[in-house]
Amino acid sequence: MTHGRRGFRFHPPWLGGCAFVCVLSASLSAQEPVFPEPLTLEAAFARAFTANPTIVAARFRRNIDVAGVDLGRQRPNPAFHAELTNELPKQIYGLAIPVEIGGKRSRRIAVSEAAVETGEAELARTVVEVRAEVRRAYFNRVVAEARLTLVGDLQGIATRARDAAQQRFDAGSAPRLEVLQAQLALAQAENDATAALAAAGAARVQLNALLGLPLDAPGTLSTPLDAPTIALQPAIASAEASSVELAVLDRRIEEQRLEVSLARAMQVPDVILDAAITRDAEPEFSTGWRAAFAIALPLFTLNGAAVRVEEATLTHLKAQRDATATRIRGEVESTAALVEAQRQQYLRYRDQILPQALEVERMAEDSYRLGQTGIVALLSALQASRDARLRSLQVAADFQNGLADLERVTGAPIP
Repeated sequence: MTHGRRGFRFHPPWLGGCAFVCVLSASLSAQEPVFPEPLTLEAAFARAFTANPTIVAARFRRNIDVAGVDLGRQRPNPAFHAELTNELPKQIYGLAIPVEIGGKRSRRIAVSEAAVETGEAELARTVVEVRAEVRRAYFNRVVAEARLTLVGDLQGIATRARDAAQQRFDAGSAPRLEVLQAQLALAQAENDATAALAAAGAARVQLNALLGLPLDAPGTLSTPLDAPTIALQPAIASAEASSVELAVLDRRIEEQRLEVSLARAMQVPDVILDAAITRDAEPEFSTGWRAAFAIALPLFTLNGAAVRVEEATLTHLKAQRDATATRIRGEVESTAALVEAQRQQYLRYRDQILPQALEVERMAEDSYRLGQTGIVALLSALQASRDARLRSLQVAADFQNGLADLERVTGAPIP
């Protein structure tokens, strides 16, 4: 953040690094038509910064804002007038030049320059929002592919259970009912596999769309589902110091202050200078001159209503900024607390529940093969293991979605 004569220019601390990655990625993309694999989360962020359609479209606003500066620098055109009469002088050729006074032009330029800085802040906000969407889509795909692997494993277990039940039935040690129950469990596993395959394909398409890749582009992801520790107070401080949402409001407030100043300058009437050459006024003269000026008299319209509108808009923006700051602080605290709880759940599933569920699953399958238990006990154990593993994936997805929400609220990247 740098300060200038008319305010400050918002530059998030990480935007410079993203710009460097942008240039680096652009040079690499010129050499490699396909994004290198496997794709890490950081590489996905860098790719989105250069190729995401939303960010690319948002960058075009700068062209509009810069053209607005050129528009603000324009001066009013002079007006040429000519008169032909049957009176003396019979010909009058003049030039009327409007002259803006009261600092209108300088204030108009200041407003347009402030609009450029507002556009930069809004671009930074767009980058943060897209970054959160990329994180969400990236780990949604990781979870979807993990779920596909899981249902594939369960399908294999259900197949082995069906084969074991058939063998026991052929040997006369199990009723036909166990074979039918095992076949039903296998059919359900195959159904889950079909749904998981479709979900994984949809997640891949969603991520490719965010990264500006062909929707059917294949690829592998390499960033795992880990659980970084979230420090609450630093996250709150980051939200207050670098929130892009607050930065946009700050730039709009600064721009609106200049709009108020421009509206007040518009209360000063402009002067029109008029110079003319007169011809054909014999016998007094053949060529003469005439000079005049005109100024509007503010008798009916003083432009006070426009000033009040701009001042009311400024008051509204300030109140909106205070309300947004309060909301962001509450969102950061609540989201950080929720994310920390999800992190603990994820670690508990990873370190305790899943290893135990897999062990129960293995023991139940071995017991059934040895004839120590029936098919009901095996299917119950498989169902419990399936539910635990699916819940662990859902907790992991919720945790990463919570990180995306926290990153969006704080306006700063989360490791």
